[in-house]
Amino acid sequence: MDISKIDLNLFRVFDAVMRHRSVSAASHDLRVTPSAVSHALARLRQALDDELFVSGEQGMAPTTRALQLAPRIRNGLDAFTAALGAPAFNPSQAIRTFRVAATDHASVVLLPPLVTGLAMAGPQIDLRVLPAGRIDVIRQLDEGRIDFVLGWFKDIPERLRRRTVFGDRETLIMRAGHPLTAGPVTLERLAGFPHLVIELTGSEGQGVDGFHDERGALRRVWIERLLLEMSDRGDGLMGRVAVSVPHFLVAPPLLLASDMIATFPRRLARYVIAQNPLVMLEPPGQILSGTVDIVWHQRADQDAGSDWFVQQVIAAGARIDQP
Repeated sequence: MDISKIDLNLFRVFDAVMRHRSVSAASHDLRVTPSAVSHALARLRQALDDELFVSGEQGMAPTTRALQLAPRIRNGLDAFTAALGAPAFNPSQAIRTFRVAATDHASVVLLPPLVTGLAMAGPQIDLRVLPAGRIDVIRQLDEGRIDFVLGWFKDIPERLRRRTVFGDRETLIMRAGHPLTAGPVTLERLAGFPHLVIELTGSEGQGVDGFHDERGALRRVWIERLLLEMSDRGDGLMGRVAVSVPHFLVAPPLLLASDMIATFPRRLARYVIAQNPLVMLEPPGQILSGTVDIVWHQRADQDAGSDWFVQQVIAAGARIDQP
């Protein structure tokens, strides 16, 4: 295809419709009329010989071809912006919104110090927190629909970047007075009680090690090490998953109303125990630990605003345990 025959402004329209999934929202973003957006899409459809977007219940749904083009077009637009020399980023005066996908674990633990820091350093910087439990969160990052993901990652592809924000480790929580609190905690005793499992994607789509693989990124979506160890023993000892939920903060009322046991990140467990008559117990065996990372796309490498935000997140992680 001869790129000289295509108006490059059409790709700005494509990117806006891809991000908003709406002609009217794209027109508002681009400050043009909806008819101008529709006309630009028609020209691009003809040039690329593909519908690109079709109307659906959730708005303008991209075709397979559009999904393939989206990250490359986004990268190209970012490259043009960088080449034209964007002005220096001044957080005290900047007006900007950062979109971050995060679990309720990361939100409860990190957002209080982060919001405090942003209010002081960037008073006009806005934050939009979106659910990180979706199984397509990496696709959203690739397409530029979110700017960052906060999560527990094992491997990420080369096109993504990461920095560690804070560490955490597993613990058991249950209602106060639970029978397990009377005596040592063993796998055998744990197998005698129903378990409440937090499966963050809500799809049971994780691998046997608790990680979900999406586009080359291995993201931990559950931490039920003890249930895995029971099934691996080969002696018939099995734990029962009585209830599975997609959010940690759904667990406390369910634990209070039953003899179920849940595995939680320790930092989040301390928070829910302070709010509810729940208790923590150390799990048997080698404790599972990990780090919550902030992950972003390589296209932001030259963006001073994104770099500043990452530093703010890391600074907030360092303040978590401070009084």
